[in-house]
Amino acid sequence: MNYIRLGNTGVKVSQLCLGCMSYGDPGKGWHKWVLTEPESRPFIKKALDLGINFFDTANSYSLGTSEEVLGRALRDYAHREDVVIATKVYAPMRDTPNGKGLSRKEIFHELDASLKRLGTDYVDLYQIHRWDYETPIEETLETLNDTVRSGKVRYLGASSMYAYQFAKALQISDRNGWTRFVTMQPHYNLIYREEEREMLRLCREEKIGVLPWSPLARGKLARPWSAQGSTHRDKVDKVSEILYAKTEDADRKVIDALENIAKQRGLPMSQIALAWLRQQTAVTAPIIGATKLTHLDDAIGSLEIALNKEEIEALESPYIPHPISIG
Repeated sequence: MNYIRLGNTGVKVSQLCLGCMSYGDPGKGWHKWVLTEPESRPFIKKALDLGINFFDTANSYSLGTSEEVLGRALRDYAHREDVVIATKVYAPMRDTPNGKGLSRKEIFHELDASLKRLGTDYVDLYQIHRWDYETPIEETLETLNDTVRSGKVRYLGASSMYAYQFAKALQISDRNGWTRFVTMQPHYNLIYREEEREMLRLCREEKIGVLPWSPLARGKLARPWSAQGSTHRDKVDKVSEILYAKTEDADRKVIDALENIAKQRGLPMSQIALAWLRQQTAVTAPIIGATKLTHLDDAIGSLEIALNKEEIEALESPYIPHPISIG
């Protein structure tokens, strides 16, 4: 495993981050395909054994159960100082007027709740899950700065939003001397590349670490077009329908090109897709999901692959602009 600086910070993370949305409790109004805690622990253990030191979750995943599962596993399998834990805040957690969002009240409440569930005194990377249109961004940024000053948070990150919003947030933090965001989690993969328009350029300019979510497009880049919709997750994943249903004709050409290169190389399609993403200059560490142990092996294998110019051209040329989606 190789390790890379997280944005413009001094902390080093593995070139792959294990996303823990898949681990929790399918009975808590969450996705039906997630794994229970006994099913999840082997994935976290194997990730550590493979050299992954970077783990991403959120307060909303299984309504906090994902944080609990991750926290207990890391306490059993790792030393706290050796791992980098990232979590997020924003999504609804309670059916009350203040049970969601990025107000000062909610951030402080949810940070303490996340720390308790994770079983740790601090979070390495605390991220806003989305832009809160109901809270002044100044209130959110000042509060996030205070979480760092309190010692409960080491670094700040953001996730899907418009590039102008991210630029505005960075400028406000700089103007006020507040701790700025050091990472961005965008929706970015071979069949959704709209972040190349503005966001990735902004991140390169501002030395922001880029942590793409859904690097395999919720599994679409892991299997041929003829096998799309064949897995349990495919059949029950409503988010996939929202993100990709309107662009299937264009996406098929990309997936066919991916399949061809994978066959020529004798490698899984997922490895080629991850290798392409890793070779994008702005990317720090894709956030990978794993619900089969072989998924981790394939992801690690992608780190050894270097695509040539002809292969990259074959993968990129079928792409056409997509409707903007910030998740």
